[in-house]
Amino acid sequence: MAAMRPTVRALALLGLLAAAFAAGGCQRVLFPSDMPRNQFETHDRMRQRYVPLEEPDVFGRPQPALRARLTQPS
Repeated sequence: MAAMRPTVRALALLGLLAAAFAAGGCQRVLFPSDMPRNQFETHDRMRQRYVPLEEPDVFGRPQPALRARLTQPS
């Protein structure tokens, strides 16, 4: 029974280290979704020609806005 005690202690320490590591990973996003993804998107936003990446379908689920993005600007 005394041989199990260090194993339990090691497992508890390992669990605490894993929890601390997981909590340390909670930080701000590296690439925010509201920032431009490339220089072309920045150009379109400056010229008021920005087309969103997604649009809702008839059921409200987001889908790629392919038709809006592939049409020629007038």
